[in-house]
Amino acid sequence: MAEIADDGGGGKKGKKKGGKKNSTKVDMTPMVDLGFLLITFFMLTTTMSKPKTMELNMPDKTITDEQQDVKASQTMTVIMGKDDQIYWFSGVTAKEAQEKDLLQKTDFSADGIRKLILDETKKIGYDQEKKLYKIIIVIKAAETAKYKNMVDILDEMHITGSKRYAIVGLDDTEKELIKKYEDG
Repeated sequence: MAEIADDGGGGKKGKKKGGKKNSTKVDMTPMVDLGFLLITFFMLTTTMSKPKTMELNMPDKTITDEQQDVKASQTMTVIMGKDDQIYWFSGVTAKEAQEKDLLQKTDFSADGIRKLILDETKKIGYDQEKKLYKIIIVIKAAETAKYKNMVDILDEMHITGSKRYAIVGLDDTEKELIKKYEDG
């Protein structure tokens, strides 16, 4: 039991003795109990910050043989490489881009991929029937790309309002195509 004792009045030699004061006892046990109850209450009722996540809608896992034909003239292929570099080509297939050396390079700067997506979206046009832009952006990541780059490109899709995009793996033609730029 915790208590505070105040020594009351006895006197020292040579002084007049006053009346003896009774010592004051304050029992601190209930105050300590109350403190722990309050700490426990606030710890249990406080909400911890929830992690913030990006919503990503993934297709269902049922295997179907459905494929949607897309005009190459309406596509823009974005390939993320090492050192936060982005390689891209638009309106052609990967084989044509390799044959005609159409692969271009950009980055995540203000005048980089965002401006590029907006320009290509305007160039390809708007579908009045479906009420959306015709462009389909194909996103691919090389083995040398960082996870951060994938998050950044998905942020750019959201910022630019791009509704039609797909995340796809690289094929051999595209691997050869960016290898030339990454090595040299």
